[in-house]
This record gives sequence, C-alpha cells and structure tokens, in this order.
Amino acid sequence: MRRHLRRSLTTAGVVAAIAVATPVAVAGQGSPSDNGEDSVSAAARPAFRMPFECGQKWLGSNWKGHSPAHSIDWNHYDAAGNPDDLGRRVFASAKGEVLASYYSTDTGYGNTIVIGHGNGWQTRYAHLKTRAVQKGAQVTRGQLIGKVGKSSAKYELSPHLHYEQIHNGSTVVSVVQGVTWKDYTKQYQTSNNRC
Repeated sequence: MRRHLRRSLTTAGVVAAIAVATPVAVAGQGSPSDNGEDSVSAAARPAFRMPFECGQKWLGSNWKGHSPAHSIDWNHYDAAGNPDDLGRRVFASAKGEVLASYYSTDTGYGNTIVIGHGNGWQTRYAHLKTRAVQKGAQVTRGQLIGKVGKSSAKYELSPHLHYEQIHNGSTVVSVVQGVTWKDYTKQYQTSNNRC
C-alpha cells in the first residue's frame, strides 16, 4: 500500500511539474477577436473623448449593416426630442495630426477628416457640413475640427456625425470615455471633452 501511495505521489509530482513548465496558450493573442478588437493592450489606445462640447448628451448608434462595421453614428436632440445636430461643432477626440481633410466623391463619406494619434491609431469624422482643419495640421484634444452635416456624394442622408476608431488600418470597436461600443449598441452618452 505504501509503495502504491509513493508511486502515485511521484507520478502526481511529475505531472504537476510538467504542467507548471508548459506555457499556456492565450486565446485570441495576436489575432483579431470576433468583436473587432485587436490584440493591442488597452494602455496603447488613446483615451478618446466624445467629439462634442462638454456636457452635451448624444445618441450613438452602432447598427447592423453599418459600413464599416464598428462605426458609430451620433445624433443630438433638443428637449422636445427633435433632431438639432446640423451645424453643431465637432472636436478632436484626442490630440494628433490631421492625415486627411477632403470631400470624398468615391465613397459615401462626403466631407471627411482623419486624425492620426500615433501607434497606428486614427479617428475618422464623416458627413461634415464644414471642415476647420487641413491635412498636416497638429490638433489638440478638444480642438474644433468641423461641424455636423449630412454631406455625401452617394447618399441622401439626415444630419449626423459618422465616427470611427481605426487601428492599423482597420475600424475597431470604439472605446469612448471608457465606454466600449460593442456592435449593435444604441445608447446616450454625455461628453466630457473640453470640460
């Protein structure tokens, strides 16, 4: 009996040593996950703020079939529930360099601004009524970059701001002021940009 117990303990010790020494595979490491996130650590993502004035409450919609996936359409409503976002000011979500400021004729984006934030991160603002910055400009978080519009060379749109967070060339699930905008989310959020 003792010999059997000793042999069992020795076998268990060997199995435990192998288990401890063997590296464990981490699911999803090095490849995109099904929610549009990439393997970049949260620390590498800039602390993006809403692109609107401090205290303004906007309805964000990330709807099925939206192109590209993971992008958010922002709308603002007055106290009576009427849309009033046309011409509202749009501000940079984070500091960076304006990589593009143009009117797109080959996509539905219309007046578009793309800001690079470093480490492969960008934000895109589309359907703007006006653009207040040009390519190459350095912007600070909260700097005016344009106004909400409904511009598009392809579609008849109602006013809204189309917003994307992009990493290494792919639109990813946005994180805005610590809130993760998973696909098919529709909710209100209040801006703390420019506070």
